Amino acid sequence: MSETKAPSNFIRQIIDRDLAEGKNDGQVVTRFPPEPNGYLHIGHAKSICLNFGIAESYQGACNLRFDDTNPEKEEDEYIQSIQRDVEWLGFEWSGEVRFASNYFDRLYELAVELIEKGLAYVDSLSPEQIAEYRGNFTTPGKESPYRERSVEENLALFEKMRANEMDEGEAVLRAKIDMQSPNINLRDPILYRIRKKVHHQTGDKWVIYPMYDFTHPLSDAIEGITHSLCTLEFEDHRPFYDWVVANTSVGATPRQYEFARLNLNYTVTSKRKLKQLVDEGHVDGWDDPRMPTISGLRRRGYTPASIRHFCESVGVSRADSVVDMAMLEAAIRDDLNQHAPRAMCVMNPLRLVIENWEEGKEESLTAPVHPQNETMGSRQVPMTREVFIDQDDFREEANKKFKRLVLGDRVRLRYGYVVRATDVVKDEKGEVVEVRCVYDPETLGKNPENDEGQGKLRGVIHWVSASKGLPCEVRLYDRLFTVANPGKTEEGQTFQDNINPESLKVLNGCWVEPGLRGVLPEIRYQFEREGYFCVDKSSSEDMLVFNQTVGLRESWPKDN
Repeated sequence: MSETKAPSNFIRQIIDRDLAEGKNDGQVVTRFPPEPNGYLHIGHAKSICLNFGIAESYQGACNLRFDDTNPEKEEDEYIQSIQRDVEWLGFEWSGEVRFASNYFDRLYELAVELIEKGLAYVDSLSPEQIAEYRGNFTTPGKESPYRERSVEENLALFEKMRANEMDEGEAVLRAKIDMQSPNINLRDPILYRIRKKVHHQTGDKWVIYPMYDFTHPLSDAIEGITHSLCTLEFEDHRPFYDWVVANTSVGATPRQYEFARLNLNYTVTSKRKLKQLVDEGHVDGWDDPRMPTISGLRRRGYTPASIRHFCESVGVSRADSVVDMAMLEAAIRDDLNQHAPRAMCVMNPLRLVIENWEEGKEESLTAPVHPQNETMGSRQVPMTREVFIDQDDFREEANKKFKRLVLGDRVRLRYGYVVRATDVVKDEKGEVVEVRCVYDPETLGKNPENDEGQGKLRGVIHWVSASKGLPCEVRLYDRLFTVANPGKTEEGQTFQDNINPESLKVLNGCWVEPGLRGVLPEIRYQFEREGYFCVDKSSSEDMLVFNQTVGLRESWPKDN
């Protein structure tokens, strides 16, 4: 797909320099390497746009590779969802989908190679002892009593691990680097551990699995990745990645570059925390429209273009920062303002009876699909004797600042006639349940000729025919958390304590104009005077369901 000239950043500057110097034979090969242990979120979108975008810009290639080293937490559902998300965002990966598990045989050979070089050993310490021996940021590590096992003993023990002759936790394979290193990642990191779990790709072939930090750089090297782009939390891991590649015969030396991850306020982007929200029932699945997952944003009504534009606007740097949610909302608002067709929806209906409209008469009124884009054409809106208006658009009495319908005054029904409210009908509680009015048949497309004694029109309100309109459900969304940094909690609290109990409000009994009959999920509209909405996947032929995407304008106060 075509892409406009992307703004420069430090990674693009590095690639430009590499190409100018003739490195990597003039090739640019990147990869997007998610772990299939959850759905992708908006932070991953930034990485997707960066890796695939760079490959597009430099006529290179970008691999989609699943770093699937932990069968306990990985599922095929996540694999399928990740592929859908990448495709939906508009990107194509090079060749077939790749899996780190495709390389398990080769990784095992490279682990044996490290043992034979005296650079890896089988450790029989318990997991708790290993953690204790590793030390911490202030305490140096100490060597395992099993560190000096002979090459022959290590080879035999590693083969026993592979042959399913040991229990989980009984032994691990560790790199032999430096237990005194100030970088904890170099204190004899674990290369392999025993996990007697069936793998979604390799079945029960393996009972030992390579660790992520061992697998990741070698997979990059095997695939010939030229520029390995990671977020900053992997910067301290790079020395170990380089050590693994340098001390094995993998045959290539990918270079890793780190950039700041995307942090968004009023949400969490930890897959562990997102899974908790799903598992504990705080949200309705990974694609709940309140979730910051790509599938959740898609269901909410976000477009691929808006997310790509947002990621481009955020930029690529090495400085950690928090992006205001309003910036993401502005991206979709700008997109939908240009491209979303218009429709009328009454969310809190109040019946309006036009007394001088003939019973059974129906008139088809013409309205633009998009008032600023004539090429999108027009739509037909049926006008009948009884229509629904919004309850908030009527008052029995009001001052001049109220620009909607008031008893005795006039407004225009959008794209239709001018009406004057003459009377109300109330229920036993004294609540207005019906407004009576008369219309001026000479006011279609023009203002009344004689305003004497009538006063000026107060304004224009939207409406839907009571007999021709379609019933629908509207879901209004607020931010999922009440605080900008929900992960930061007081003692004794969890991030779940910051969940907004008002994050979802379901409106039943709404009415939308009949031209929307049969619309498909993910079709987006601007409901005039209300905001932007998207057809939800739970819609049926009998009941349309709309998710609020974003309001017509920013409503949240900016953080101080």
